Amino acid sequence: MTQRPYGIMAEFRTPDSLMDAVRATRRAGFTRIEAFSPFPLPDLADELGIRTGIIPWVAFVAALIGAVIQYGSQYWMNAIDYPLNVGGRPLNSWPTFIPSTLIVAILWAGAATLLGLLVILRLPRLHHPVFSVHSFERVTNDRFFLCIHGEDPLFDGEATRDFLQGLLPQAVREVPACD
Repeated sequence: MTQRPYGIMAEFRTPDSLMDAVRATRRAGFTRIEAFSPFPLPDLADELGIRTGIIPWVAFVAALIGAVIQYGSQYWMNAIDYPLNVGGRPLNSWPTFIPSTLIVAILWAGAATLLGLLVILRLPRLHHPVFSVHSFERVTNDRFFLCIHGEDPLFDGEATRDFLQGLLPQAVREVPACD
């Protein structure tokens, strides 16, 4: 029994040809596709159907939780656990609690954003099957790649290869599965 490949990859010379290929691939009904580029392409995430709208909410919720914990711990320590009346000042001196509360909120938002992105992007990933494709190292310089995953419901080795050939890439290669 032969092992199903990770996918089939097409290599393109220009970002416009990659964007056209992604659009054509989505129109053809493929859903499990991945694109690689040496620099960010503004509309590529939209064309691939990638949604990153959850990240701001993760940051906001984490900042809110961090701020509540920080403010609550200051209130607890200064007004309930060990009240120390200095010069008749109020025990709940909220203006003095605000700077550290904001700092902790920003810290929690930053940490949650980092962890959220690592989880969403499935990083760190030290090896990816596309690394074994000939000439893929040029993706860091001047090439653009489109990969249709073998897990895609419409994936059929020869038919998918023929479809990618029809997009006029520079080359079409099979991505071997990981062991």
